[in-house]
Amino acid sequence: MLRSNLSTVVLQLKKLGIDDLVHFDFMDPPAPETLMRALELLNYLGALDDDGNLTQTGGLMSEFPLDPQLAKMLTVSPAFKCSNEVLSITAMLSVPNVFMRPRDVQKAADEAKARFAHIDGDHLSLLNVYHAFKQAGEDSQWCYDHFINSRAMKSAESVRTQLTRIMGRHNMQMISTDFNSKDYYPNIKKALTAGFFMQVAHLERTGHYLTVKDNQMVHMHPSSSLDRKPEWVLYNDFVLTSKNFIRILTDVKGEWLVDIAPQYYDLSNFPQCEARRVLERLYQKKEQQSRGW
Repeated sequence: MLRSNLSTVVLQLKKLGIDDLVHFDFMDPPAPETLMRALELLNYLGALDDDGNLTQTGGLMSEFPLDPQLAKMLTVSPAFKCSNEVLSITAMLSVPNVFMRPRDVQKAADEAKARFAHIDGDHLSLLNVYHAFKQAGEDSQWCYDHFINSRAMKSAESVRTQLTRIMGRHNMQMISTDFNSKDYYPNIKKALTAGFFMQVAHLERTGHYLTVKDNQMVHMHPSSSLDRKPEWVLYNDFVLTSKNFIRILTDVKGEWLVDIAPQYYDLSNFPQCEARRVLERLYQKKEQQSRGW
């Protein structure tokens, strides 16, 4: 079983009141360390407490048929005043790649894709595609003209409708920050960070990215709309080929990591690396601000 999928299964079992997962009769039993990582992930996301019990947040997350990171992102989105946008991004991440790149017209397809690109990365580029699709009246011809997979977009719309219903059942607020506000995009990126803070890479002085905590060297996937190298990037996928690639990326701020996920960015169990030194400075700055220095 894959780790993220196992976390989803563990969350559902906890919801059903099954606590003894070590002796649970899995059809395909996971390795003990894989099970521990799944429990650890859910604990860091706030879905399980330190005793392994389901929290209120975990109960709400378990209502969504999603990986826990996406479910967490959705459950916090009303607090960041961006539930409408996070719903759209989640739906877009839940379907196959929406960008078509036929071999005989790759240049035209790349130019079409570039028109949707957002300076801060791929999650917001996907949001641009969704908004443009809605503005075009969900038209299949529009999709064809812009090298967008019409079937994937219709699936995304159906996923979004399903998730909206679940949010409605739990009285979760459907809300957006004013588009003209300087906080419109930062709020969305903070909600993304609340779900994916364990999937972050830091740009080292050598010009390479290292994943946070396990210090694996990774490269930005060539399909990314990010045309620069931000200090911190959040990633949706880790792709193993001859090189390690991170895919579907968004530029995030180090300050958000220490504000939103201090339990994960706890320096007492953090490996020595450049990222740690940067985080130490961010914590010092935060402490000085709280003392009013």
